[in-house]
Amino acid sequence: MSETINLHRDAKAMLKATSRTFFIPITYLSSGLQEAVMSAYLCMRAIDEIEDHPELPNKVKADLLYAISMLLKKPFHDSELMDILRPYESHLPEVTLRLADWIKVCPPAIAENILDATSTMARGMADWTLKEWNIQTEEDLNDYTFYVAGLVGVMLTDIWKWHDGVEPDESLAIAFGRGLQSVNILRNRTEDQERGVSFFPDGWELDDMFAYARRNLELADAYLKDIKPGPIMHFRKIPLALAHGTLDALIKGKEKMSRTDVIKIVGRVVTE
Repeated sequence: MSETINLHRDAKAMLKATSRTFFIPITYLSSGLQEAVMSAYLCMRAIDEIEDHPELPNKVKADLLYAISMLLKKPFHDSELMDILRPYESHLPEVTLRLADWIKVCPPAIAENILDATSTMARGMADWTLKEWNIQTEEDLNDYTFYVAGLVGVMLTDIWKWHDGVEPDESLAIAFGRGLQSVNILRNRTEDQERGVSFFPDGWELDDMFAYARRNLELADAYLKDIKPGPIMHFRKIPLALAHGTLDALIKGKEKMSRTDVIKIVGRVVTE
């Protein structure tokens, strides 16, 4: 029991350290649901840190991601996962090195879904790493954003179905993830350019990506209509409202929303 309590505490602390967007809404979820979503987020954050690593060569990143993807598709021991990560232990962050712990946080009844989604995401990230994120068309952008974010929508839909019998439109769930990711692409564009990466299709300007983000956020708004009021609704509405707010700020030429604006948006959503 004490190990479980400690793992939950550590997971919550790691969540707070790695995501302002998701930490707030996850804290509003009920017991069981909170652990499932927290586990899912941290598992995906763990592999995301490999894809985004500033020092590891792309071939190494891809090999790590492919190996993790294959391992998560079958029963495995923690030691097998650490065998994959150990050669890069000094390079990888704690959220990645403790992937096995985040899996343990998840309720067993939904763990298979989360492992499957994480495995699929790791494989897709590996593919795009080897392509050096060379996004030429909108179809390429849709494929990339599906693997790194749309799958989050699919996975969360599985969790809602397991916990509450909610079955929203999966295509709208994918748009939810795409909308949030496209806002991140816009927000991080300068930083990405400095490392020689662009997620903008050939010929796209800022206005094209703004329009892409807006289209997907509008589909995400429609997705919410299938979810009844309560903690799950708040979980979806908070990051979506923050994404809308960030997009509006970026369109106005700001780098991000102010902390005051963030607090106002969260307060408005949770009292609706």
